[in-house]
Amino acid sequence: MSDAWEVYAIRYAHHGDRRASENFIGGDPHDGPMPLDYYVWAIVGAERSFVVDTGFDEAMARRRKRQLLRSPADGLKLIGLDPARVEDVIVTHMHYDHAGNHAMFPNAAYHVQDREMQYCTGRCMCHPAMRGAFEAEDVAAMVRKLFEGRVRFHDGSEELAPGVSVHRIGGHTMGLQVVRVRTRRGWVVLASDASHLYANMEEGRPFPIVHNLADMLEGYETLRRLASSPAHIVPGHDPLVLRRYPAAKPGLEEIAVRLDADPMG
Repeated sequence: MSDAWEVYAIRYAHHGDRRASENFIGGDPHDGPMPLDYYVWAIVGAERSFVVDTGFDEAMARRRKRQLLRSPADGLKLIGLDPARVEDVIVTHMHYDHAGNHAMFPNAAYHVQDREMQYCTGRCMCHPAMRGAFEAEDVAAMVRKLFEGRVRFHDGSEELAPGVSVHRIGGHTMGLQVVRVRTRRGWVVLASDASHLYANMEEGRPFPIVHNLADMLEGYETLRRLASSPAHIVPGHDPLVLRRYPAAKPGLEEIAVRLDADPMG
């Protein structure tokens, strides 16, 4: 396909102390270790590339007690992308692990949903339970980019380039968006936190950080409609992603995988 894109998942951090009971509303009857991985994603075309989400830095890793494995910038360079040359960054939502590293992409426009900025700057943030996964400096940095003319707002679904589109899901946050990409194997959907883990969407057991539970559950069906098959949906934090897809190139096992390639096994 002439408009097929390459898609990569790049792991930059890890949370090894997470338990299964923390990953599902209502806990888990077979509680045990269930770690999370943290990714940024890259969509690479012949003439244009997109980065999806910007991750967090070492200071935030210490503050949030996460293990930073590498800077997202270093991970992107391993697949041949120079952050200074990236012109488009899609921010799926404004939580700390998706919207940090404010100076990493100095020449990029940032794509955000209207309702996400409404959410993280509005009355919902009056409640500690709602703002816990946000960082004030991340929000302020996005506002500064807005006044620099570097933010592109979207309302619902919109095509950014032939074969690349964003779609508001909500649920986890008010303006959470996912990214649909045409690849050589069909339509791949980068679900981000519309489904943290394969188990969230496959078993209908939602993640406990949620703005609207009904939207989160309906979002699982939207993911299935957007993707060519359930095997084309890529969750946002599942370590299994690194086992289900081939390495971007030799030596990048456990670091970067090709999502436009057929899953292994």
